[in-house]
Amino acid sequence: MTTAHSSSAPSRAGAAPRYAGSMIALHWLIAFGIIGLLALGLYMVGLPKGLPVKATLLNLHKSIGLTVFLLVLLRIVARVAFHRPPLPPMRPWQRAAARTTQGLLYVAMVAMPVSGYLGSSFNRYGTRFWGIPLPKWGWDDAGLRELFFGIHEATAYVLIALIVLHVAGALKHQWIDRDNLLARMLP
Repeated sequence: MTTAHSSSAPSRAGAAPRYAGSMIALHWLIAFGIIGLLALGLYMVGLPKGLPVKATLLNLHKSIGLTVFLLVLLRIVARVAFHRPPLPPMRPWQRAAARTTQGLLYVAMVAMPVSGYLGSSFNRYGTRFWGIPLPKWGWDDAGLRELFFGIHEATAYVLIALIVLHVAGALKHQWIDRDNLLARMLP
């Protein structure tokens, strides 16, 4: 039986059940978006204040970040609405580690844009989404701005660690366990 989220039919003989093509595309679009946002964010931190290109990059970062956030919300809805392919047999601690890492990835993918948006709500500039001004949920307050941007920055490092753990787990399954788990999410 095929759903919009996964396909229980293997793509080739002996292959593990795969995610639907739309879910694979969404996964990789979000992944590359987040990696690009992390790289851009780390680059911008090193730029001096007042540099004209920094404001341009910051607005680009916000727009891409909110776009990726909308894609993450779509992915969460799809994950709740449709079942995913079953995991291959693995030890209970591995299954728990996989579920925990995935859960924390989703928490971080929501916390990052929310904290960034709230941080921007507590300054005089606010947030523009591809040029469209969004509502501010605060006032110009340096303390609250720094609190939310501190959460945003800390979550970035947590997200980097979780991505490394996620990729390492996928590669372990592919190269050491040879259970073809990675093929479920490859185009």
